[in-house]
Parts: sequence; C-alpha cells; structure tokens
Amino acid sequence: MYAKVYNLKFPSMAEAKIAASYISDGFGKLIVECNLKALNMSLGQCGSVTIQTKFSSSEDLRKFETRASQTLSELRNSLAYTEKHYAGVYIYAYEAEASDTSLSLG
Repeated sequence: MYAKVYNLKFPSMAEAKIAASYISDGFGKLIVECNLKALNMSLGQCGSVTIQTKFSSSEDLRKFETRASQTLSELRNSLAYTEKHYAGVYIYAYEAEASDTSLSLG
C-alpha cells in the first residue's frame, strides 16, 4: 500500500476548521477518480490539519498528487498556512472493525 500524508499548520483553530471542510470536500471528490483506499483527516487543537491517504498502486498515488495540488493551490490563495507532505509505503497498519456487541433482552 502507498500513502500520501499532508500536515498543514494554520494560525488559528478557526482557519483550520474552514480548511478541513474545504479539503474534505475537494479530496472527497477524488475518492473514486483516484481509487483511494482510505482518506483520514484529523484536526489538532493547535490549528493543525493532518490528511492521510492510502492507495493500492503508485499510479493512483501520482494521479491523486496531481489532482490534490489543485485543491491545495486554491486553499493557498485563500488562507495562510505552512505545509509539509510526503509520499511513502505503509509498513504497518491496524484498524479495528466496528461491531455491535450489545445483547438484546426480550
């Protein structure tokens, strides 16, 4: 599995919330087109937004990088922030499946 991770740091939590909404909309539209296997976003209380993506092939990753750069470029024209990003390969991942373990009485 291939990964692309973005770490964005905004001056305030308010700006980070606006950016997170904008990015989730823009990147969400790329799920089918770029064959994303996972898209996770987190919002830190210090005004940071972290986006983690997962792909089966390097071709899908490269396609996503090209499309995602358009969304980030538009964001850069609207809000001030610092950005760090990198592409990598997953070496370990764990995520528990959600399940209902409740019992119904009666």
